[in-house]
Amino acid sequence: MLYLTLVLAFIASIVLTPLVKRLAFRIGAVDRPNHRKVHARIMPRLGGLAIFASFVIGYFILRPAEPITNAIDGGFISISAAILIGATIIVITGVLDDMLEITAKAKLLGQLIAAAIVVVAGGLEISFINLPFGGELSFGYFSIPLTILWIVGITNAINLIDGLDGLAAGVSSIALLTLAVMAFIMGDVFVMSLAAILAASAIGFLFYNFHPAKIFMGDTGALFLGFMISVLALMGFKNVTVVALIIPIIMLGVPISDTFFAIVRRVREKKSISEADKSHLHHCLLNIGFSHRQTVMIIYGIAALFGLAALLFSQATLWGGILLLSVMLIAIELFVEVVGLAGKNYRPLINLVKMIGK
Repeated sequence: MLYLTLVLAFIASIVLTPLVKRLAFRIGAVDRPNHRKVHARIMPRLGGLAIFASFVIGYFILRPAEPITNAIDGGFISISAAILIGATIIVITGVLDDMLEITAKAKLLGQLIAAAIVVVAGGLEISFINLPFGGELSFGYFSIPLTILWIVGITNAINLIDGLDGLAAGVSSIALLTLAVMAFIMGDVFVMSLAAILAASAIGFLFYNFHPAKIFMGDTGALFLGFMISVLALMGFKNVTVVALIIPIIMLGVPISDTFFAIVRRVREKKSISEADKSHLHHCLLNIGFSHRQTVMIIYGIAALFGLAALLFSQATLWGGILLLSVMLIAIELFVEVVGLAGKNYRPLINLVKMIGK
């Protein structure tokens, strides 16, 4: 039944996207070129509405049962209902932004409400983590705000990488497929099913969104994908060891590292951390000389490597995981310095190597 559902969600996305494209033009949900954009003509956005509708169709066809291990701790509605309500609020927020370009505060409010529904009403929260050498760390009163912060942070991280044709949809699909595989290994059929359905919906949309794109997913899609990925990752890895909690962070390495170094870059340049610029990962690769399509494929490859690293990390011993994480951090830092992701003059590790070599 799952395989049939995935095929139907995939087909639904392919069928619905052209209809959403027409709707976008009709209601004025279009993206106009400016100095920050890489496209040169007016493009319809709102494509995320097709992804959302395809996911909902797939969900109601399959209706995956919630496992006992993900039973609600203090929530007053089912986690399924909480996810669907929260996702709907996120999509409404995205549609309003794609149509009217609402303020950043208004978008943040929509994200906070959606996250609060999943965390407070649905009872999904990081309440504690088991420490690697014994004992546990309880978050107490901070568990709810920390969980909401995670959801909002990942939601915006996906939104930030949505700068090239097919980029956010492709990276999200890779993360979702990784999440589905890991959920399968852990025996979590609910998370596996939802992640797989959403991946099928996003891949169907890619037929219209890969370069040269015929439609953008807009904030409707980027916020929805980010929200769903953050929630599904929490469901799969909450209340576990510190090592296991790192797995979703590795899995989402591309959007998280891009967001982190964007903050580093803006702090170093004494700019507001919310100020938009053209120095994200895809901008850096374009500036080096890669084409639009090559840049997207390179980032797909990086996302796939992060996904593979997350799978290896999940099966590694404690010390093996620490070694893998150390190698990854060094590799990320070198890559960031080479492409200039944190700023052109940011090269502490390269300068250190040069000093040692003298």
